[in-house]
Formats: sequence, C-alpha cells, structure tokens
Amino acid sequence: MSQIGAPGDGPSRRDFLKATGAGGLAATAGCTAPSGQEPQSNQQKAMQSNADVPYTSPPEIVNVDEQGGKVTLSAREAKQAVHPGDSMGGPVELPRVWAFQADDGEPSVPGPILRTTEGEDMEVTLDNTQSDMPHTLHFHGARKTWENDGVPTTTGITVNPGEKHTYTIPANVPGTHLYHCHFQTPRHMEMGMYGIFRVDPKGYEPADREYFMTLKDWDSSLSRMMAGEKANYNPRQRNCDVFTINGKSAPRTLHPEDGSPIIVKQGETIRVHLVNAGYMSHPMHIHNHRFQLIEKDGGNIPEAARHDEDVTNLGPAERHTIEFEADADPGIYLMHCHKVNHVMNGRSYPGGMLSAVVYESAMDTDIFAKLMEYAGYEGGN
Repeated sequence: MSQIGAPGDGPSRRDFLKATGAGGLAATAGCTAPSGQEPQSNQQKAMQSNADVPYTSPPEIVNVDEQGGKVTLSAREAKQAVHPGDSMGGPVELPRVWAFQADDGEPSVPGPILRTTEGEDMEVTLDNTQSDMPHTLHFHGARKTWENDGVPTTTGITVNPGEKHTYTIPANVPGTHLYHCHFQTPRHMEMGMYGIFRVDPKGYEPADREYFMTLKDWDSSLSRMMAGEKANYNPRQRNCDVFTINGKSAPRTLHPEDGSPIIVKQGETIRVHLVNAGYMSHPMHIHNHRFQLIEKDGGNIPEAARHDEDVTNLGPAERHTIEFEADADPGIYLMHCHKVNHVMNGRSYPGGMLSAVVYESAMDTDIFAKLMEYAGYEGGN
C-alpha cells in the first residue's frame, strides 16, 4: 500500500481516501511544456528527441541496511512534470533532467533517499552504463577515505560512460545529509543529480511522523537546451524561473502521492528533514505552528540551545531537521519559502516552493477538495 504525502511516514492511500470522504476528485489537464515556447519547428524537434525519455517518479526511501549495506544508483535521462496541470500558472515542465535510479526502481529527481544507521558502511555503486557523459558521487556528512570523496580533479576517479564504480561510504556522522554528482557540478546539479543521505543515530527514536523535503531553485534554460530547444544557459548568470519541493511546484506539491503535503493528526509530533540542493538560500516558514531546530548538517542541537521559531533559513547544501507538535486548530496551513517570489510559477502566485501542513480532519472539506482539483489529484476507489 503506497504512502501519502512527502517521502516519510504519511498515511496509506486507503486512509487518505477514507479521510477525504470521497471516491474521486477532479483532475486537471495533462502535461505539456512550460510557457514561453520556442518556435514550432524547435518545439517539434524537442518533442521528437524526448519521445523515448520517461517521466520521473517521486523519490523513494531506500533502507540500505535491509539490502546488506549495498545499493546501486544508475544515471538516467528523464523528463520532470513539475506541475502538469493548467491551474496556478501551469503547466510547468523540465523537458530534460538527469536522474538517479536506485537498483530496479524508477528514476527520480531528487534521487532516492538513502537511509542507513550509524556505524554501518554503505557500498554505493554508480552505474553509468546507460549515460553518455561522465559522473561521480560525492556524499556530505561522511568521513571517508580520499579515493571515495567523489571529486574527479582531486581523486583522479571519474565514472565515464559505460563504466561502473563502487564507493565505500561510512555512516559515521549521524544526521540528514546531501549527495550529488561532483563532475561539472554547476551543470550536473542544475540537471537534477542530487538526493538525501540519511544516517539514523544509534538508538534513534523516530517522531510520530517524519518527512523528507529537498528544496531546489532552477534555471530551466539548461533543461530546455539539453532537450534540444533553442535556449542558452550561463551558470554565472542564472535566471531562476522554477522553484520546487521534492521536484514539484505548487499546487502539485499538494498532490498526496506525487507531491509533499505534511499530513498530520492532532497531537502528533512531526519531524521534517529539510535539505537545500539549490544555489540560493530559502527561508522556510510554517503557518500557525512553532517548531524547533533539532539538527543542523548532522550536528545535534542541545536542548538548552533550542528555541521556538517559525522560520528556518537554509543556505545552499544546508540540512535542517525541525520538529513541532500538531497542536493548532485543525485545518490547512501553508509551508513555504518566504522569499515570496520563489512561491510563484512564472508570474502566477501562489505556486513554486510551497506545501502545507494538512490535518486529516480537514480533508473532507470543500476547500481541500478544491486544492486537490488544483493539484490534479484523482482519488479513485
């Protein structure tokens, strides 16, 4: 039974449908390319080149311990339906991304969440046999040997097209971390080659519900250029026009299976692991709840240093774990970047880097049904 909400401990699909009190909700229009198109001839060329490229799926959580400490990440070309509907400034699409796929799973941007336990070693094999360009893997938050650092210019190790390479990554720094390709980093991260590396400390006590969210700002000109469209990307003069949480922009972020709603019950303790894989800082704000920062970049925040707040600002590559009680009047409360021009799809507001804390008891309301229509959710029975 698939889980609902951001990657983590959300309710099942059956529980969600029961909470909504509906067997189905209206769907919005299907996927098309973003606004501001090139002339028809270029558009047709891009569509033809993309015909055999799959769409990404939401990132999965891979418990590497349960796989004997081993996982294979394959580099894949794909397309990203950031917001496939025509509501709220959509549709928004990245016509070409470079995704990671774990073992026999589906390609995703962000890549799979690799979860392990303090004291374990991971053997991570980068499979580059189906890619036409070099890649590497670099893991933040792990004290590793020199040759496993994943930087081609300082280790001499590059995983070329047609090759595989296995990295040994010790889980010796508990916390929530980032991994990414370190070959031509400004371009390869802009194309989607990043993901979460989670190390649970020994004796870890989970919250009632935990969620993982990766933030990303995009200059879509690189994606469009790589898809064959007439576009020009300059990493020194980025023009960010797409803002995502777990690879989606609002209202698609509210989609219970494809997006990132934080679904809660009254009285629960909620823990959210936030990672910034973008190039800009993002001050994340939750409405009507006070939270505490309990981890930063794999460092535990002592209880004496914690305090209640409602905004946490993540710089590039920063990781924050926040915790709060679902103690508000049950309803629907936004979670969003407070650089409010990041909460837009093109010139349409709201959109972009926005999700919500959704109380289960609010799911049978008319306003929630309307949000699901915007998000393109069709429940089914």
